[in-house]
This record gives sequence, structure tokens and C-alpha cells, in this order.
Amino acid sequence: MRRTVAVAVLCACFSLSGAYSSAQQAESTENTRKVVSRPNPVYPALARTMSLRGSVRLDAVVAPNGTVRSVVLRGGHPVLAQAAQSAIMKWRWEPANHDTHEPIEVKFDPQ
Repeated sequence: MRRTVAVAVLCACFSLSGAYSSAQQAESTENTRKVVSRPNPVYPALARTMSLRGSVRLDAVVAPNGTVRSVVLRGGHPVLAQAAQSAIMKWRWEPANHDTHEPIEVKFDPQ
């Protein structure tokens, strides 16, 4: 009897963990919106002089109408960061029912 109860509890735990995993995947897919307009950043003159290349990581808060409400810098070279932030503020996403947080990586290469 105890063995049957233990097996039933284990089965319930496994089925719940699978549901949680599926919910997480659906949530992460649901938060990703398609970019419909993506103007390129202006490569900073100082970065060009320094032959600086690299990437800038940002998070954008996108309004339901697809415009960018705010951009938070997550990492990258300071000389490139302002150009990346300015460009992202001009990006447009497809409409949604609510604000979303969109992770973005902007790559810069002097060539």
C-alpha cells in the first residue's frame, strides 16, 4: 500500500514539473515580439578612430503599440552604448496586448 502511494506521489510530481517547464517555455516565447523596423546604429567616430568593435547588450521595454518606452544598458563598451541606445529607441515592434521586455544585442564592427 505504501509503495503504491509513493509511486502515485512520484508520478504526480513528474507530471507537475513537466507542466511547469511547458509554462516557462510558453511564457518566454510569448514575450518575444517581432521587430518590424530596425534602423541601424550610427557607428561613433571615436569608435571608428579606435577601430573599436564589440557588442552592447540592452533590454527594451516595448509598449503595446510597438514603440520603445525605455532602454536599459546591460553591458558593452561605453563608447558604443549611446549609439546602441539611440538606435533601439527608433526600433518598432509588432503590436501586442501589453508591455514586453525585449533583450537585444547590438554588434559593432568598423568594417
